[in-house]
Amino acid sequence: MAMQDIYVAIIEDEDDIRESLKIIIDGSEGYRCVGAYRSCEAALKEIESACPDVILMDIALPGMSGIEGVPRFKNLLSEVDIIMLTVHGENDLIFKSLKAGACGYLLKNTPARELLLNIREVYEGGAPMSTRIARMVVASFRQANVAPSLTLRQKEVLAKLIEGKSHKMISDELCISTNTVKTHIKKIYQTLHVHSQTEAIAKALKNNLV
Repeated sequence: MAMQDIYVAIIEDEDDIRESLKIIIDGSEGYRCVGAYRSCEAALKEIESACPDVILMDIALPGMSGIEGVPRFKNLLSEVDIIMLTVHGENDLIFKSLKAGACGYLLKNTPARELLLNIREVYEGGAPMSTRIARMVVASFRQANVAPSLTLRQKEVLAKLIEGKSHKMISDELCISTNTVKTHIKKIYQTLHVHSQTEAIAKALKNNLV
């Protein structure tokens, strides 16, 4: 059975990098570039019709920054996953991007095979990041005082996310559809008042929710 294509949009102001990413994605089975833009402003005009599954977005863009763009794109496409592109692994900027709702980050010089694997990992529910960044996210919830209330099923789904399971693996293990898994995750975000899987896991660990 043929693997479903992952629709990817690219937001990168450097022409060479943007074109290279487009060539890699369009030249790889199971992936399709549905848009390549030089700025958030340009992408916001067309992104809804392009309907990507994953957005690769530079952090340092002219005009609206990638960090500012994350919530704008999440507002337009609630199910889209956003991976930030960075040059040197700027910890503070990456952290802010994840807090805004991004799912992970990649260095711009990431090898093509690793890039594609990380896109698929995010598409399937993963959140690639370094231990240092994960600790920063956990630390951001140290002041939380009130533990939110989750249903039993939501706790089961959240526990699987903490174990690093993808949406497909959670679906198989809990005998529910992937769409149901996504619905539970969306409700978890709403209950915990977070915008990303990273934040949800950090808050769950801080408050011993699972």
